[in-house]
Amino acid sequence: MTAVPPPRAEQEPAPTEAAADPSATAGAPGAGAAPDAARRSAMRALAVALPLGAIGSALVLLGSGKTWSKGLAQFSGTGLSVHASGTSTTALPGALALVGLASLVAVFAVRRAGRYVVTALLALSGLGVVVTTLASRADHHALDSEAARATGLRHAVATHATITAWPLVVAAGGVLLLLAGLLALRHGQRWPAMSSRYDRKGGPAAATRAPAPVDPDRAEDLWKALDRGEDPTQSPG
Repeated sequence: MTAVPPPRAEQEPAPTEAAADPSATAGAPGAGAAPDAARRSAMRALAVALPLGAIGSALVLLGSGKTWSKGLAQFSGTGLSVHASGTSTTALPGALALVGLASLVAVFAVRRAGRYVVTALLALSGLGVVVTTLASRADHHALDSEAARATGLRHAVATHATITAWPLVVAAGGVLLLLAGLLALRHGQRWPAMSSRYDRKGGPAAATRAPAPVDPDRAEDLWKALDRGEDPTQSPG
């Protein structure tokens, strides 16, 4: 008698790549979660940066026109009260605030590399406001000029000089501008841009489009033809 071979165990199919790597299928449903989260973060940054930039510019422009320093000008044994405003002390903070405000608006009009340039200009404007304000707040040249004007003496010097709190208000506005610029640098590329629907249509199709035929019985068509510089009495041929 011949021996009957034992039955062969069925081979189990080799696991596929997808089954062998569960992370490949597990990460698929959340693949779009990261861009959505980044977009939401960018919109939150936009909602913060716009008020920061607007309020910062307003504080700088408001504080620049206020009194920064006060003093007395000695004349004939009496002390005349003199004061110097922020614009007479230094005009840079106000100018930089206008540049920052324009940059904040221009962010939505440019794209890609231009947006990086504009947002960097916004941040630098805020930094410049802070530096120039803190460096000029103790400058008495403007106050001495006011003393010379009040007394009529060329070399008059103001005494008992005091500094008001308005330079600190201007510096705080510069800090807000700087924060708005940093937020724009970080998230500005995901912010919306102005629509191009109102751009001038100057393509080849617009240039070669034939005008509508002129109906000699309609006065409106005749006037339109005259506006285009055509003679409506001649045939198209």
